[in-house]
Amino acid sequence: MITCAGTLALAQPFDSRGSRASRVALAQGQPTFRTGTEIVSLGVTISDKKASFLTDLTRDDLEIFEDGKKQTIEYFARGDQDAAPELHIGLLFDTSGSMDADIKLSRSAAVRFLNTLSDAKDITLVDFDTEVRVAKYGQLDFPRLVERIRSRKPSGFTAMYDALGVYLDSAAELTGRKILVLFTDGGDTRSTIRFGDVLTLVRASDVTVYSVGFLENQPGSVRAEQRLRVTQLAGESGGEAFFPSQMKQIEEAYDKILMQIRAQYSLGYVSTNTAADGSWRKVEIKVRRPHSKDLRVQSRKGYFAPYRK
Repeated sequence: MITCAGTLALAQPFDSRGSRASRVALAQGQPTFRTGTEIVSLGVTISDKKASFLTDLTRDDLEIFEDGKKQTIEYFARGDQDAAPELHIGLLFDTSGSMDADIKLSRSAAVRFLNTLSDAKDITLVDFDTEVRVAKYGQLDFPRLVERIRSRKPSGFTAMYDALGVYLDSAAELTGRKILVLFTDGGDTRSTIRFGDVLTLVRASDVTVYSVGFLENQPGSVRAEQRLRVTQLAGESGGEAFFPSQMKQIEEAYDKILMQIRAQYSLGYVSTNTAADGSWRKVEIKVRRPHSKDLRVQSRKGYFAPYRK
């Protein structure tokens, strides 16, 4: 049940042991995907070999290919323009017991980051331990958001994959740019959804994920696997993962994330493939400029077609 008070919407806690499974887009253990969407939306950032972002590209500088076939760009906007699509920010905040040694740094990091995003239309906070809790805030509710982040004390197990599934499901209803920042140590000890399935949900979504992983206090036996998983979650969406151990490194990561948000192009096209077969379709974006082979294009790698019987 969702209850609203002004611009603040609170969801009832999500028990990771089984209730509200539809909110993580599962049906009999398998991901399901929304159908009927005609426009394929992509968030794209392009950087050169010096890691500087290109912000002056035009529609004519870019080409989109779906399964090798060129598509027509129907929508184009730059992130630094007044006409840029609305910006929706999501924050997944790990408050499980395993974050006890890192919670102070994580809290400070989250608040500092959110304080720089005054142009966001809204911010959705998903904090999770054994349960998943969701709250949506407008800019006027920012002090309440900060208080909620600071008030959560680390305890319980970790339902990170369920939390990610809940956010991606709700974000599917939003239009505009969707950026999710995940603060976690990368572990998961309680989710009903498996890693492979949540990775599929990320691939199906038009949300760009940035992961901030706190691994310094994790056991060496699991650190490499947790690092790999949060890196995969970000990479599949066209985002990036960062692993800071001190505030200076966090601020450097934030600077890069903010630069990517401001430099992100929003592209949209209608696929020439009209089959509603639910298949995976590979998407490639190319830059029509000299020395384009030296450029790095970051975007999601494809999408699932609508499915209709």
